Amino acid sequence: MKLNFTHHRQLLEYGWNESYPDMYCFSTTRHGGCSEGEYASFNCNGYCGDAPANVERNLAQLEALLPGEVNGVILPHQTHGTEVRVVDEALMAAAADEREKALYGVDAVVTSLQGVCIGVSTADCIPVFLYDTRLRVIAAVHAGWRGTCERITECTLQQMQRTYGTRPADVAACIGPGISLKAFEVGDEVYARFQKAGFCMEQVAVRYDKWHIDLWKANQIILQEAGVPENKILVSGICTWGNNADFFSARRQGISSGRIYNGIMMIHRV
Repeated sequence: MKLNFTHHRQLLEYGWNESYPDMYCFSTTRHGGCSEGEYASFNCNGYCGDAPANVERNLAQLEALLPGEVNGVILPHQTHGTEVRVVDEALMAAAADEREKALYGVDAVVTSLQGVCIGVSTADCIPVFLYDTRLRVIAAVHAGWRGTCERITECTLQQMQRTYGTRPADVAACIGPGISLKAFEVGDEVYARFQKAGFCMEQVAVRYDKWHIDLWKANQIILQEAGVPENKILVSGICTWGNNADFFSARRQGISSGRIYNGIMMIHRV
């Protein structure tokens, strides 16, 4: 996949954007913000312990980097579940506290609104972007190992189908930066969870000294089994643990550290 760092390496853009010019998809990096310490410097997540004022400034900077007219940046408070929230006009019109409440415990967001950037935060977990190329519906999915076991990506496709009539055959998918098979060492209990969830372990696991799980491959399999064409699934191949200079990694830095914001929006051209 073609990848491109832009804006002083603050954003990672995907070549996917060139194929679908009405859609913009990106992941933030560690560069160019104002946060400090393990949050340095472009942390846009207010739920991981960073100073609220720094997060607010980073979010304002992020919004200024986005194309077209921006009508809001959405980030749910994720809890490693499978709740999918539709971001519609009613949610965008709600008071800030009501919107925050509605986004609590949500690990995937879906919208058809133009100019609204929806996203999920990660720091080793797998971000999955979905785009219904026929109906122009987008989704951002947070697929950690628990969410992957529960097939949150498939849950998101099902929500898109219920709400908008999305057909998986019309969906393009992109898997962003996350921890690689080589870096994702797990205990026997995690291996057993994947096995119990019905994954073909020969495809998603390798044993070195301990078991290692391929979350990229697991989510690819979920997408294909749900009906997304194989040739429409792109994988960035960027390991956050191995590329910690550019991307936050909770496994390397600890959980009290910054997060990547993985955003997608339908461009509202003025």
